[in-house]
Amino acid sequence: MSAAVHPTAAVEPPATAEQARPGRPLLRRALGNLFPAAVTIGCVAGLLGLGRATDWRLPRAAALRGDAGKEEDDWCKEHGVPESGCVECRPDLLPRSPTYGWCRTHGVSECPLCHPDVAQLSARTEVAAADRARAARALAFAPRAENDSKCKKHLRRLQLPSDEMAARIGLAFAPVGRTRIEEVLHAPAEVTYDPTRVARVVPRASGTVWRVEKQAGDKVRRGEVLALIDSSEVGRVKAEFQQALVQLELRRETLAKLRPMAGTTVAGKDVQAAEAAAEEAEVRLLAAEESLANLGMPLRTADARTLPPAELARRMQFLGLPDALAADLAHRTASSNLLPVTAPLDGEVVARTAVKDEATDPARPLFVIADTGRMRLTLRVRPDDAERIKPGQPVRFTHPGHAGPTAWDAGTVVWVSPAADEKTRTVPVRVDLPNPSDRHHANTFGTAEVVLREEAQAVVVPSGAVHWEGCCHVVFVRDENYETPGAPKVVHVRKVRPGAENVAATGPVTEVLVGLLPGEWVATASSGVLRSELLKNDLGAG
Repeated sequence: MSAAVHPTAAVEPPATAEQARPGRPLLRRALGNLFPAAVTIGCVAGLLGLGRATDWRLPRAAALRGDAGKEEDDWCKEHGVPESGCVECRPDLLPRSPTYGWCRTHGVSECPLCHPDVAQLSARTEVAAADRARAARALAFAPRAENDSKCKKHLRRLQLPSDEMAARIGLAFAPVGRTRIEEVLHAPAEVTYDPTRVARVVPRASGTVWRVEKQAGDKVRRGEVLALIDSSEVGRVKAEFQQALVQLELRRETLAKLRPMAGTTVAGKDVQAAEAAAEEAEVRLLAAEESLANLGMPLRTADARTLPPAELARRMQFLGLPDALAADLAHRTASSNLLPVTAPLDGEVVARTAVKDEATDPARPLFVIADTGRMRLTLRVRPDDAERIKPGQPVRFTHPGHAGPTAWDAGTVVWVSPAADEKTRTVPVRVDLPNPSDRHHANTFGTAEVVLREEAQAVVVPSGAVHWEGCCHVVFVRDENYETPGAPKVVHVRKVRPGAENVAATGPVTEVLVGLLPGEWVATASSGVLRSELLKNDLGAG
């Protein structure tokens, strides 16, 4: 009988190969696990050692060819070029020009205006008297940025290893040229009507607006009727004039009859009394004429003679009105108390408050007429800038509503206020601004440019060529032999005095008052690399 197997009995697994060799030591197994880690640590340590030995630089091609020692001997670590061609280590390769030191007149070292031989030009030139005068005018015109007379950066020369290196860093050069330059002052400005060419028209007497002839926006000429006022004052003054006129005629007739009989049938004192009465009537007539003239109704001719009676009678009904309008009104109304309100100047009706059948008086303007062909521009400038603004200087003005080639309009400075504004502490400057096409609107704001100085033949360079080094402005001038095959690629550090900055067709340009001569070449694109090299050497020297 076979033995029964219990279903829950454990079944042991077969023995492995390691278990089959119970004699293998545990130390060997531990060393096998640590070997990969030891190899990795050794590689890292070797890489660190190699980096420190080579100063973390890749070996040159000469080292791979076995010529490392020869190249290392010919490399100038201080100036970054082969030592055999380094102009600083071997001055005989590019002898320095004579040094002249600081120029007190122009504020630069090695001044090319006083010593043209320092300029990097292939052909020596003489500086014209006009250029010296131009520099003197510009330096005297306004305070200019000054250079430190103790700074020695102008003695530095920077050398490039090759043309390939210059192309790799993107270095480019541009010639020093001449162009027209302007020095301008920017200021906010407000457009207003010229107060001397704006009229607030009021009636000469109280009354009621009988008719309105012109509306806002209408162009008017001097003397045109704007409105008609029905005024009782006009009737009263006309009645006084007519009464005085009749009285004068009667007394003149009486005097004419008495004079032939003087001394015979008429006593002399009676004749004298008639003469006095006639003179009194004439005075009253003159007073009535003045009253009508004050209402805008002159009754005398151009040579100050009183109009004939027939002419006076014809004009009295609608006195002061043009004949055409008087004839038209004669068919519309029987009133003779109409007072015309006329335009005192040529211009445009910019405001109207006159309303038909509304009462009015001389204290209330009915119309505002402005000559919009010429506006006033008021600039607000700082007190220290106001000293440089003079009457007659040209001004350009624009505001956001203008664009394109006609965005700027020209005007002229006519007055600089002797006092600053009490609130803003700015100095008002008045400018006459022509406005023939009505493109400017009163009470608008914009930007004005006052042209302080114009120079037709200014010396200019691209603005990117001028650098501020903390104590002076410098440019990097290409050596005159830079393009000669085999010649060292050297640029010279030159101190300059910059002036105005304008925008030309080729981009922003900066006026160089002193420090460069036309024909020299200066570094423009990527000239910041040269500046960095200059600063790096300064830090190394410190």
